[in-house]
Amino acid sequence: MTKRKYMIAGLLVALLLGVFAALPQQVLADPPQDLVLSYNVGTQTLAATITHPSTFTGLHYAKLVTIKKNNELISKNEYKSQTGKTSFTYTYQVPAVENDLLEVTAACNIQGSKTTTLKVEAQKN
Repeated sequence: MTKRKYMIAGLLVALLLGVFAALPQQVLADPPQDLVLSYNVGTQTLAATITHPSTFTGLHYAKLVTIKKNNELISKNEYKSQTGKTSFTYTYQVPAVENDLLEVTAACNIQGSKTTTLKVEAQKN
């Protein structure tokens, strides 16, 4: 009976390995969880802080960051990895004036994205 138990256990392990290998990578990855924007009118700089947890930042990362101003695409930024394992900030030179609407989308290389908008306000002294 012991030989039979080992055979069944081996078959179960092989079956489970086969199931996990056949699962799409999407099951193992999450889209960006948060996207926080800030804009400095004086320096014309947009900062996008992305929260996208990843243990292996070269395999699962925020691949694309697009920026729209007043619904017009002005920047498309592609990446091959992400700079932090949880949260990280990218900065972009974006000319904008008061009341412009900036929309940023951060997309995962495996699945999902997060979009946030920011209305440019006058810099307070």
